[in-house]
Amino acid sequence: MKCPFCGALESRVIDSRGLEEEVRRRRVCSECGARFTTSERVQNHALFVVKKDGRREAYDREKLANGIRKACEKRPLPTGSVEKFITGIEEQIHELGRAEIPSTTLGDLVMEGLERLDHIAYIRFASVYRDFTDISALKDALESLSAGLQTTGASTNSTNDTSN
Repeated sequence: MKCPFCGALESRVIDSRGLEEEVRRRRVCSECGARFTTSERVQNHALFVVKKDGRREAYDREKLANGIRKACEKRPLPTGSVEKFITGIEEQIHELGRAEIPSTTLGDLVMEGLERLDHIAYIRFASVYRDFTDISALKDALESLSAGLQTTGASTNSTNDTSN
């Protein structure tokens, strides 16, 4: 493992922990003595995402994570909830047991999860994913979300409640 500080190729593992689908290893560089953490993730079968235009693209966790993180940016979410959410989406994908998944299915899974996780992140993601072309499309999405909240009795102001 290459040291991120000095570039040396030798390091040794001083601690290893298994976390659900991942193994984290604490390492120390043999050259400079710096400590750093690496994580290893089990790579299941090769998965391809089928785009709307028919192109096939290798599934990229970071691409998915970047879109979700952007939608959740500056939202008052508990530490680790976004990573846990991303891992949950991946688990759902792998449970489908397919070598290819349509990008629309992937987007729908993210939309469903974001609707439960954070309503503002849901609208942010939807504005890109659903490609809102005007304010009326955004208004329709907001009304749909609001109607869903009213039927479940959820508060739309739960994260910003400043009353005593």
